Amino acid sequence: MDTSHFALLHTTLNRVSALDQSLTARLAHAMHIQHYPANATIFACGDTVKTVSFLLDGIGRYFYLDSQGNERNKSLVQPGGAFTSVSSLVTGCPSPFATQAITHCTTAKIHYSTLLELSEQHVEVATFVRCLYERLVIKKEQREAAFLMQSATERYQAFLLEFSDTCHQIPLRQVAMYLGITDVALSRIRNQLGLT
Repeated sequence: MDTSHFALLHTTLNRVSALDQSLTARLAHAMHIQHYPANATIFACGDTVKTVSFLLDGIGRYFYLDSQGNERNKSLVQPGGAFTSVSSLVTGCPSPFATQAITHCTTAKIHYSTLLELSEQHVEVATFVRCLYERLVIKKEQREAAFLMQSATERYQAFLLEFSDTCHQIPLRQVAMYLGITDVALSRIRNQLGLT
């Protein structure tokens, strides 16, 4: 791993939990850098996922595909996030969803078994893994609450805050799917907010 990727990795991992450079170096030694062009599949629905890919640069998404071929965005990912399927990691079953690069993405990929081994050897890595799971649960709780308690306009305004640095890179179609609304409804909301 070159020094620029190492610096990005160190910054990315420290967004989750404090790791010194020597532990980052141990993790980096077990990782490999992967580049995905825009629209590339990171893993497909039905794949058995055995890795965690930390997003160093770019924007990606998690999505479900129904039997008619309709896509529904589960989540959007920006630098500091990760691509994996926890259900697939833990049970060995195929992933029920897919992931895709929206823009060019750079990831640092590690096998989950290696991450667990390192967490057994280093309490700081164990804390890091625990913090990853805590962040995932909190994000899921917030998204659930948003769908149950907020209007589509409020969800869009929250999206603009959360993705303030990257929202201009995300196609509006992807934003609409993430918000659970149609392209037309998003256009109407953007017009009402004076954003068109």
